Amino acid sequence: MKVYLYLTLLLLATSPMQAQQVEKFDYAWAERDMVRHGVEAILMCNGLFTSERTLEQVFAQELAYLPQPIGTARGGDYEVDWQRKAVAIGAPGGTPVMRAVFREGLGCVILAPDQTFEVIDELPQLELAPLAGDPAAISWPDGDLVPEMKLPDDIDPKALQAASDWAFDRESPEQVTLSLLIVHKGQIIHERYAPGVNMSTKTRTWSTAKSIAVTLMGMLADQGKLALDEPLGLDWLPKERAPENDPRNEITLRHVLNMSSGLYTVDNRRMEYATGSGLSYWAGASSVNGALNRGLIRRPGTFWDYENYDTILGVLAMKKALGDEKTYLEFPRRALFDKIGMRNTFTSVDRFGDFIMSSQVYTNARDLARFGLLYLQNGVWNGERLLSEDWIKFARTPAPATAERGNFYGGQWWLVPDDRTDVPKDAYSTAGNRGQYVIVVPSHDLVIVRRGLDYGRQGFDRWDLLREVVKAVDGGR
Repeated sequence: MKVYLYLTLLLLATSPMQAQQVEKFDYAWAERDMVRHGVEAILMCNGLFTSERTLEQVFAQELAYLPQPIGTARGGDYEVDWQRKAVAIGAPGGTPVMRAVFREGLGCVILAPDQTFEVIDELPQLELAPLAGDPAAISWPDGDLVPEMKLPDDIDPKALQAASDWAFDRESPEQVTLSLLIVHKGQIIHERYAPGVNMSTKTRTWSTAKSIAVTLMGMLADQGKLALDEPLGLDWLPKERAPENDPRNEITLRHVLNMSSGLYTVDNRRMEYATGSGLSYWAGASSVNGALNRGLIRRPGTFWDYENYDTILGVLAMKKALGDEKTYLEFPRRALFDKIGMRNTFTSVDRFGDFIMSSQVYTNARDLARFGLLYLQNGVWNGERLLSEDWIKFARTPAPATAERGNFYGGQWWLVPDDRTDVPKDAYSTAGNRGQYVIVVPSHDLVIVRRGLDYGRQGFDRWDLLREVVKAVDGGR
């Protein structure tokens, strides 16, 4: 009897009906093509009208990581409307034509596949006057006036130049450093740009935007308008008959900022450029609806999984706390950018007016250095506290769910992993696709900004960069 039972179970276990079914056809191919068009539309639009680069530069660098960009700098199946500051990618009759439009104060907005340039006037824009004053006449860091100065005696100039060369002269041609800026004791001690780039050039931060987003949320938390350990209080989708019983109500701001919401993740399942947040980044879908429409697959706080939608949920909680659309759109400028002289920073939105602050911020190296300085100065700028030390401590504290994997992530900031012993342990960093880093090192009074347009396999290591820079600072102590 036991032998018969064993054989029966064995047959069931190996039966084709019980085996894992494998589907080789990519059912998302149509969405991938649409998103591919949308990626090119947004990157070309922002490259031309936000970064103010040429078509040749955009095709050579912004679009270099795309497997098959549509057209070349000489032409192709795309349209640039220079007067309306808009771009259309593709031709009618197949994959939808995807369009992106520059909006004042926000950068480029992607339209839905069924929208044309006729809707431009309906799209959100930020109507705030520029920050007063001429930055060229205002001393750093509030402005861009940087007097020529001799390097401090505790800086090794040869080691500093070697670190710079390490960043720019890469063995991998796929790693393209656009700018490197090093601030020590509040002063710029090194600033370098690639050909075709200068201190005014704004490029996409990618996920470095997440660290900006968590800063804005922290400002509201300091005011008592948000709380780390209270439920987000969002209206989850799909709407249930008894929403009060939805287990997602247990998710807190801490959970999403620690990338430990427990919600189904899309971006790490090879679907980032087909569905999920990719549809709001590149195809005109609502970032909010997509973020809210995910089921709970793990207990919140127990598993770390990097997901753009988790950041967007925090941004949605921020919007709810602020109360109205105008206050929400103006908040980054009024609360942060204008306070610390970030005059060159655009925080982009989807076509519904919701910030895509998990990725789509455009800025330059100096503004990111100012941002890093705010953290280095423990949240104080010109004697005014903008962010509490408690919030900075949260951002720098390892997410509990990373404890067994190296304590490498905090609250939308990356931390030195446990296995790195060659760099200061108190360092922490933003990180964005294609090599966007702001590294803050309190023990060395140091901020490092590296901007890139890496492509292919990428792989630029920010902690290796820090190791090289530290050799030049304070004798490499």
